[in-house]
Amino acid sequence: MQYRPEIDGLRAIAVLLVILFHAGFEMFDGGFVGVDIFFVISGYLITRIITSEMSQGKFSIIKFYERRIRRILPALYFVIACCIPLAWLILLPHQIKDFSQSLLASATLSSNFFFYLETDYFNELTNNAPLLHTWSLAIEEQFYIVPSVPI
Repeated sequence: MQYRPEIDGLRAIAVLLVILFHAGFEMFDGGFVGVDIFFVISGYLITRIITSEMSQGKFSIIKFYERRIRRILPALYFVIACCIPLAWLILLPHQIKDFSQSLLASATLSSNFFFYLETDYFNELTNNAPLLHTWSLAIEEQFYIVPSVPI
């Protein structure tokens, strides 16, 4: 697939919106929409990759998932590994239990369900949930399953 610089521009805008939202700037209280932008970009790119490979007769569902796993899981597991010692140093004992549950949910790419059932994303208490941001990654990975089901 040919490089598309305008997509990087959209990603930059999305990142900026999310950062300004989390920084608490009132002007950007809707900055969480940057995550939606990422979802749209991911959907577009994945669909484009799949349709391109299918038209060339090169698509393999196994290779598709191998690429996703090699691209996503090392970084995710690195973040999780870095969070473990920090959690033990920073979190209170009762927060460690919640962290352990969120760690398992994050490692299995199901943290969106866990955090939906266990927390309120916009609550101040979520400041002590170091893996809260993995909900969007879980959704994205689950999205990868959807287009491949009919294939």
